[in-house]
Amino acid sequence: MQSRRVVITGMGQISPLGMDLESFTNAFDSGTSGIRKIESLPGDALPSPYAGEAREFTGNIADFGDVDKNAMRSIRKNLKVMCREIQMGVAAAQRALQHGGLGSGSFDPERCGVIYGSDYMMTLPEEFDKATAACVNGSGEFDFEVWAEKGLPEVNPLWLLKYLPNMPASHIAIFNDMRGPNNSITLREASAGAALGEAMMTIARGHADVIVAGSTGTRVHETRTCHSYLQDPIAKGTDESCGKCLPFDLNRKGMIIGEGAGALLLESLEHAEARGAKILGEVIGQSICTGWNSDRSPNRPAAIVNAMNMVCRDAGISASDIGHINAHGLGSQQSDWDEAEGLTKFLGDSVKTMPVVAMKSYFGNLGAGSGVIEVIGSLLAMQKKQLPGTLGYSTPDPKCELNVQADSQEIASDGVFVSLNFSPQGQASAIAIRGV
Repeated sequence: MQSRRVVITGMGQISPLGMDLESFTNAFDSGTSGIRKIESLPGDALPSPYAGEAREFTGNIADFGDVDKNAMRSIRKNLKVMCREIQMGVAAAQRALQHGGLGSGSFDPERCGVIYGSDYMMTLPEEFDKATAACVNGSGEFDFEVWAEKGLPEVNPLWLLKYLPNMPASHIAIFNDMRGPNNSITLREASAGAALGEAMMTIARGHADVIVAGSTGTRVHETRTCHSYLQDPIAKGTDESCGKCLPFDLNRKGMIIGEGAGALLLESLEHAEARGAKILGEVIGQSICTGWNSDRSPNRPAAIVNAMNMVCRDAGISASDIGHINAHGLGSQQSDWDEAEGLTKFLGDSVKTMPVVAMKSYFGNLGAGSGVIEVIGSLLAMQKKQLPGTLGYSTPDPKCELNVQADSQEIASDGVFVSLNFSPQGQASAIAIRGV
């Protein structure tokens, strides 16, 4: 069966750069960073007080956009069983549906689905405050032997629903009566590209006409932030330089934690044209790869080369057909070296001329939420025919031989770009999109 063309008809995002597409693109135009001193956590107690917080998102029903009354009632009722990551994911999806003009009752529920990426979601410590206190004995020690009798009854019976990574896709499907394919992908930063790729293939093979595809993630969280500072190469320190994400720059200090979610409304070309939808781009290729060494350690450069080669093969293009690459650009030393090595091997002689942008320089690492937001950034840039520069980039790292620019560059609105993301464990995903 001949595969169907898959187009993008709606976009929604929640990020440190705001909650609407206008404020998002204005930040790129003005070179405004969403990384500031952290407010949701005690910055003085952290190795660095800087983060990319989605400050405008409060979890209020108004944050979900102009939803109809039925969806509004359902969302408001279920807010209490959604952690912040899930709430952001649902809000981004609702905004993508609204942006694409796909309202309730205007589609076949059996032919519409949801595919969403996320990080693993961590419980807030306060979920277990009362339960833990109930198990403290007379010596002030926690007694696990009485957990079942005294502790467990103090835990909210619905607490687990707030943190399951399949819940964004579940809630979005229920709120919008989408009964078609539903899937959840948890591959850290590679989740976004994997979710978009799975959505593209689901529509292309005829199993759905419409898919809401997105991802949500955070590194700004009472527990997750502690894990990040223990495990990830984060910029540490209190001076201003430690509050800047500087991908591929010689003076980079490390990654900056952040939070956010993005969603795209994907449709078959036939479905979009039949309803008169405005087409924003076409997803033409996808890939997901893992690179490993013989000792089972991750080989990120190999994963990147494989992902880029596969996405081009899937899209039927060559490296020279790519207009720009939206890079992972974490801003940490080894990660950027690995990415530069992989892209240099893939690009060959064109490495000096291929435009590369790293949008995490504006908002930090949003975990699984980064990838779709970066795709939205490239789509908006192509609409304006102007690719934003990588914020703060001034001193090239000689080990990163990429064409990264601090200033904006003119690009074609109908060109092709590839969005690349990868995890520390060596999982890489890439998506190729053609503008209109």
